[in-house]
Amino acid sequence: MYESEEAWREVDAYFVDTLVPEDKALVNARESGRRTTMPQAEVAPNQGKLLAMLCQMTGATRVLEFGTLAGYSTVWLARAVGDKGRVTSLELEEQNAEVARANLEDAGVADRVDVLVGPAGDSARRLVKDGAEPYDFVFIDADKPSNPEYLRASLALTRPGSVIVIDNVVRNGAVTDPDSDDARVQGVRTVLADIAADPRLDATALQTVGSKGWDGFTVVRRTG
Repeated sequence: MYESEEAWREVDAYFVDTLVPEDKALVNARESGRRTTMPQAEVAPNQGKLLAMLCQMTGATRVLEFGTLAGYSTVWLARAVGDKGRVTSLELEEQNAEVARANLEDAGVADRVDVLVGPAGDSARRLVKDGAEPYDFVFIDADKPSNPEYLRASLALTRPGSVIVIDNVVRNGAVTDPDSDDARVQGVRTVLADIAADPRLDATALQTVGSKGWDGFTVVRRTG
């Protein structure tokens, strides 16, 4: 009973109901994910609050996000940085960006968020070229085959002390298969190997179960 996906969802629902009340803007942002190119791909409410708390605990005021979709996690991050903070969110599809912008406006945080449309790697390179001020916190939650590229971009856009979170690193357990023909799995495996080989980075990864199934995330602290 307690190992079933139904039980995982029930536990998540209990945690959310008890500790993570969503206001109308968050509910609307989550539900509007149905109008994006990847319905129901946004983080769970308790995961969104974790991202916000990580930002607050690290004193982050500048956040970079790879993957906007409907802007659900973006709202959490924008609220976490406060009215003097800034979030830059990179989104491939204009369709998704339009949904996100409406949700950010509804949540009262549109004035502190820039949604840049186009391939995230290209957008990140433009930020580097333009001399963007370093970011304190990075959330990588876009196409998984490009994770290694997004990590490299993140390192060019952060400084010692910055924190990077990479979502969806378990892939229902497939991450342990070195011979997987799934480009998403290989993207995760490569980025984890890159993190492990970089002396500037200190990291751990955690498995999760819940309303989003069996997955997990990696938390990276840049030390140098």
